[in-house]
This record gives sequence, structure tokens and C-alpha cells, in this order.
Amino acid sequence: MAGYSGTVDRLIDAFGRLPGVGAKTAERLAHHLLKCPAEEALALADAIRDVRERVRHCQTCYHLTEAEHPLCGICRDPRRDASVVCVVEQPRDLLALEKAGTFRGVYHVLLGRLAPLQGMGPDQLTLPALEARVRSGTIQELIMATNPNLEGDGTALLVANRLADSGVPITRLARGLASGSVLEFANKEMLADAINGRQRF
Repeated sequence: MAGYSGTVDRLIDAFGRLPGVGAKTAERLAHHLLKCPAEEALALADAIRDVRERVRHCQTCYHLTEAEHPLCGICRDPRRDASVVCVVEQPRDLLALEKAGTFRGVYHVLLGRLAPLQGMGPDQLTLPALEARVRSGTIQELIMATNPNLEGDGTALLVANRLADSGVPITRLARGLASGSVLEFANKEMLADAINGRQRF
């Protein structure tokens, strides 16, 4: 069966490799780009290029930041309480908590979670940087906000074990979040309750 031109097939294949994009959606996206004004398609290409060339991880917390700012906006904000650090798996989890609007501390992004079957072990996480922050003596509380599932709980346990002798209290989000859910999809009221009802790990 004949396909599209090689160029269109490559575009469909590229879209199909994105998470959550199936074959039909990839095909629809490719056709949309073929029909839309050239400026719109090229603006998308420019945005993709810019994000790859300009976006970096914050030197302190590993959230996303622009290349010209070594620290993210949260770490640069003097109104934030730098003595309370909330540990999350990914930048999107940080953004979900920020939407709740109740947490005024800072964050640490692990850039993953323990998932041995997917090749994610402790060495792939930003654990050394987190340990250094905690052992610097400036942290008064560490909040574990990993996702409430098997991998997230295992990651939180690993962090707690590594920092057990630090003297820093380690709390975790209250179980207002259903087990097996994902922070990114929780509503802001649920996240606010989870932050305010956190308890010792």
C-alpha cells in the first residue's frame, strides 16, 4: 500500500514518537501543518528549536529555566522560604503544586523516580545535589511530594534513608491524593489539602 511522500511520512513518524500521540493523531497533526499558513508551521519549528537551545535546568533545584538565568524564577524569588524544600519527580509536578497557590517554600526536582524496569536507578536522579542542599545546614524541612504510587513511594523511601542522619525533619504529602494517581492531574483543592495536611515521613 502506497504511503505519503517520504517527507510527510517522516513527519508523521516524528509526531508518533511523542508520548500520548497515536498513529491517527500523528497523521492529523501532519495534515494540519500541511494546510496551515507557513508562518504558523515555522513558528512551531522555531519554538521547538528555541526550547532545545535555550532551556536549561536550574543550578539549584533542577526546575526549568532560560539559559541566561542560571537559577529559576522560584529560586530567584526572595519572598520564598528557602528553608523548606519540596521534592518532586518532574518539573510538571512542581507546576501542579504551584497552581494550588499555598506552598511558599522552594523545590528540588529529581528528574525522575526509581523505576528499575525502565532503567531508572538512583544514579539517574539528582540525589547528590539534594543531599548537598540538605547537609548545607540551611534546610529546616524536606517535604516528599513524589507521586503516591509504588515507584514514587520507593523513591521517597530512598531519599529518607539517605538523609536519615541529617537531623532535618522529613514530611510527606498527606494522603488526600489517591494512591496510584499522578500529581499532574490532581485538582488544585486536592493539592492544597495535601500540602497543608502533610505529615512526618
